[in-house]
Amino acid sequence: MANTEGRVWLITGCSAGFGREIALAALAAGDSVLATARRPETLADLEGRGGDRVRTAALDVTDAAQVAAAVKTAIETFGRIDVVVNNAGYGSVGAVEEFTMAELRTVMEVMFFGAAELTKAALPHLRAQGSGTIVQISSTGGQVSMPGFGAYSAAKFALEGLSEALAAEVAPFGVRVLIVEPGAFRTEFGARVQRSRTIDAYAESTSDSREAIENMDGTQPGDPAKAAAAILRAVGCPNRPLRLALGADAVDAIRAHHEAIATDLSNWEKVSRGTDVTD
Repeated sequence: MANTEGRVWLITGCSAGFGREIALAALAAGDSVLATARRPETLADLEGRGGDRVRTAALDVTDAAQVAAAVKTAIETFGRIDVVVNNAGYGSVGAVEEFTMAELRTVMEVMFFGAAELTKAALPHLRAQGSGTIVQISSTGGQVSMPGFGAYSAAKFALEGLSEALAAEVAPFGVRVLIVEPGAFRTEFGARVQRSRTIDAYAESTSDSREAIENMDGTQPGDPAKAAAAILRAVGCPNRPLRLALGADAVDAIRAHHEAIATDLSNWEKVSRGTDVTD
C-alpha cells in the first residue's frame, strides 16, 4: 500500500516523551507515521489513532538489521519517507571519573551511532526523491555541558557535529537537517537515566545534578505537546533554522554559553592570532 497524501514520518523512541508526541502531532496533521520502539507493544494505542496512516515496528537503533528493516517497512508501506526523527535515547548522570567506559559506550551507541545508522539508511531514499528532512533530537546539552552530564553531552555534542556537516552535504539534494535542542520537558526523563556509581570526592561538584535528576519529573517547565507542534512547524517552514532551541530555559542557557564563548574569544584574541606563521 503506497500512501502519497501527506508527509511520511519514521520516528524512533515512540513509547513515550517527544517521540510519542511527535507521532501524535504528525497524525493529527494528516500525515502518515511509522512509529517505532524497542518494545512495539508499548505503541498499541497509536495504531488506533490514524487508521491506515500509522504502522508500528520494533526498532532497537543499535541493531543495524532492525534499522534497515524499519526503513524498508516505511518505504514498502507508504511509498516514501519524508521525515526521519532520531529521538531514541535516555539520560546519563555521573562524573567522568565515575562512569565506566561500558556506560559511556552504551550512551554513545544509542544516541550517536544509532542516530547515524538510521540517518545513513534513510539518506539514499531521500536523495533519490530529492526531498526530505532529518530531525535530530539533541538537547541543550548538545551545546552546554554541566557537571555530571559529560557522557550525555558527549553523545549530543557528537550528534550535532555530525549533523552540521550532514546539513551542508545533503543540501544540494533538497534534503534538510533540523537539530532540535530541548531544555527540560515533562517527558519522564528522570525515570530513564543511567546513574553511574558515586565517588565521594565528586559530591560537591555533581550532587546538584544528581539531585535535579531525582526530583525533576513532573516539575519541568516544558510541554512536550507544544514541543512537537514547534517541530512540525519548523519541518514545514522553508526558512527553518539548522538548530531549534525549545523552552525558555534552553534559549537562556544556550545564549549565555555563546556569550561566554564570545567573551573568551575577545579576551584572548591577540594571543590566538599571534600563533599564525609570520614572514
